[in-house]
Amino acid sequence: MRFVRFLLPLALASAAFGLVAPAASQEGTAPAGTKPAATKPAGTTPAGNEMGWTGVLTEEEFKALHQLKEGQAPPRRGTMVTVGGERAYLSLPQDRKPPMPAVILVHEWWGLNDNVMHFADRLAAEGYAALAVDLYGGQVAKDADTAMKLVKAVDPDRAFRTLDAAFAFLLEAPTVKATRRATMGWCFGGAWSLQYALVQPKLDAAVIYYGRLVTDPAKLKPLRAPVLGIFGNKDEGIPPASVDAFEAALREAGKAFEIRRYDAPHGFGNPSNPAYDERNAAAAWKEVAAFLEKHLT
Repeated sequence: MRFVRFLLPLALASAAFGLVAPAASQEGTAPAGTKPAATKPAGTTPAGNEMGWTGVLTEEEFKALHQLKEGQAPPRRGTMVTVGGERAYLSLPQDRKPPMPAVILVHEWWGLNDNVMHFADRLAAEGYAALAVDLYGGQVAKDADTAMKLVKAVDPDRAFRTLDAAFAFLLEAPTVKATRRATMGWCFGGAWSLQYALVQPKLDAAVIYYGRLVTDPAKLKPLRAPVLGIFGNKDEGIPPASVDAFEAALREAGKAFEIRRYDAPHGFGNPSNPAYDERNAAAAWKEVAAFLEKHLT
């Protein structure tokens, strides 16, 4: 089955996520003052060209990078819907009629919580139909141990069915009638944004916020959608060297991509993370907005 080629190593090793960094162009040049963090010693990266779900970190190291920040997200503007038998959150632009471009959002390792729904609302404000899917079957983690268990419990086949259903929903829903579609996710969700792009030839764009990477050019060959990668130079889960390898693999495979690196740690782009960096998060969001406008409108 299609998920075996790309996700079986991840399901077997189910250990990780990954990330990396500021505005670096497709040629890989980073802005001044963005010195990469030191890489992990040799032997700390999973064998082969597939990262585990925790990047180059152990599970305990990875959990230490992920603590849920207290506080509430802004009020929701969208609605809960059922897509493919799973719950999802749909946010639509105000005063815009279909057809319209659309984005599938995949949550980080906490699950489909209010903060992810907030990002769907942000995309709707930019003029996109935003559908945030749930790969945890309705569960939402409140602590790192629970989140790790949920990550490991994800069934790749079921996850792909959920994403397929979301992809079809955005095309067929009378309130959307999507003209073009993209995926977008953070960490766990960033990895799934890439994985779905590898198996969905009709996808128009994919955004990866510091998610698990594929560094084997041969495994990137099926990719048709242009990719935007958002990474942090201080990310210990997916260090700059891993991003370099991803960029090199994309280039060797002849794929369209943009890599943006920021002098920030893992999770810097999400307000629910204590490592949230407002300045770099805003800069990254500006890049995301420009990328989506370029490829979806």
